[in-house]
This record gives sequence, structure tokens and C-alpha cells, in this order.
Amino acid sequence: MPERTVERITVPVIRIQGDSIETSGHTSKGNQLKWYQDGWWYKADAFGYESLAETLVTRLLKETDWTDYVRYEPVTVDWNGRLYRSCRSQNFLRQGEELLPLEKLYRSVTGFSLAEQLSHMHEVDQRVAHAVEFVENLTGIEGFGAYLSGMLEMDMFFLNEDRHTNNIVLIYRQADRSYRLCPYFDMGLSLYADTREEYPLDMDVETCRKRVRAKPFSQDFDEQMDAAGRLYGWSLHFPMGRSRLWHLLEDMQAAYEPDPGAPWYSPREWKRMRAAVMDQALSYPHLFDSQF
Repeated sequence: MPERTVERITVPVIRIQGDSIETSGHTSKGNQLKWYQDGWWYKADAFGYESLAETLVTRLLKETDWTDYVRYEPVTVDWNGRLYRSCRSQNFLRQGEELLPLEKLYRSVTGFSLAEQLSHMHEVDQRVAHAVEFVENLTGIEGFGAYLSGMLEMDMFFLNEDRHTNNIVLIYRQADRSYRLCPYFDMGLSLYADTREEYPLDMDVETCRKRVRAKPFSQDFDEQMDAAGRLYGWSLHFPMGRSRLWHLLEDMQAAYEPDPGAPWYSPREWKRMRAAVMDQALSYPHLFDSQF
């Protein structure tokens, strides 16, 4: 077998100006440092290897036929003389647009919390359908059900534990009161990335899998994905087998060249993330080609 060549990728150090800081966010675990500068959004790791998880999700989705997702890349942020492991993504909003979380939209129209309303419904199918019907009836967006189903497929495979109702987002334009679907984004709390609190690096993947919980329609990833899939279909597929997936993960680790003085991810963190992905691939072989 010929030796694989890996294209080297330099991880840049980006100096952020002090007045660019933006600390608000929608993670259920609290705020993380975020900045906006020169058309890019930056966010720093707060719990573990979130930026690495964002980068991996981007890399694997690149292998699919999906296109409507945000591309993340790792960077080192230099803010006030301190270096942070971070990632960045380009601003995808057009002029006059803003992000509108589903929770905020639901409260503004009904006066009630969507999360609380969903908790009163006994069937997961009913919860998913309620959210979809609300969005489609209010906004006129067609295909929100398929969009949401794709989101839950992605969350299921990547074990995103942060999909609360403030983290399902539409794009709103006040000038003409129009709405559109938002590219898939914000997958940092995936693949057991929270090594600070929930999934320390000495915890094995099997134990991590037993601890992780889904949101917002069920605490079980499979249960909420099955409900959405029955209603609106499935779409996620990786056109590769296990060997290709393993080599892709190895090559990704070998490719990045961080600044010698910058913080970077340890071999244990890379090993944990690879183990999480391969474990998911074994759990969901139908998402991959049969040559596994």
C-alpha cells in the first residue's frame, strides 16, 4: 500500500482587539469566550476540546453531500496577552439579519417556554411534530421537518449534548419580517469534549456513552432521532468504510502544525476523540458504506 501524504495545515495565532469581545452564548453549561473580528467568529475552549470537536465535525461532514453547515477551523486566539485554544468560522449572516433561537421565538408568540411545553407532552413524536408545525405555520419555511431531522441525526452520531431549545436557531430579517433556515453550527459539546466536568480523559468511552444525554425532545439520542426520521426522513450518510474513517482521523491529527509557543491538544485528547468517533461508527454502521 502506498504511503499516504498528509497536507500540512498551519494553525494561525490571531490577535483579538479588546473591544471585540463577545461573551454571550447559548451553551447550556454557561458562557464561553467569544469574539467577532473582521468577518470571523472566534470561540475559545471552556470545558475541554470543543474546538477540536467542531473541527472534526466539519471534516467529516465534508465527506457527505451536505453543504449547509458552518465550517470551523482551529486557531490560537491571543487576547490581552493570553493564548487560548480556539476555533473560528466565517460570519454567514447577510446584512440586516440576526439569529433567532426557537425558544425566544416561541416565547414571543405564545408567552410560554417551548422547553416546558415539550416536557408536558408524553410522546417524542408529538414533541418533534409540535416544534415543526409551530415553525412552519409561523414562518412559512418549508422543509423545517427535514432540516430538524438532519440536525438530530448529526447530534446522534456526534453525541452533541447541547441541543437545547435556545440552540435550534432560525435566521430572521426585521426589514421584511422574513425567516430562513440557519446552517448547522455549534457542535462543540460533542464527542465527550467536556473533559473538565463530565467526561474526564481517564474515563473510558463505554462509561462516557452511558452518561451522555440528548436534548431537547428526549434524553435518548436514538429515541428522538427515530421519531424525527419516521416523520420527516433520514439523510445523513458517510460514503466511506471503517478503514477510510480511521485513516482520515489519523491524517487530521498529523496535518495540523500549531505555533511552537501555543497551547495544543494532547495525544490523550486526540485518542479520546478518535475512540468516540470509531465507537459511534460501530454503533451506526448503516450511516457508512457496506465495505466497513
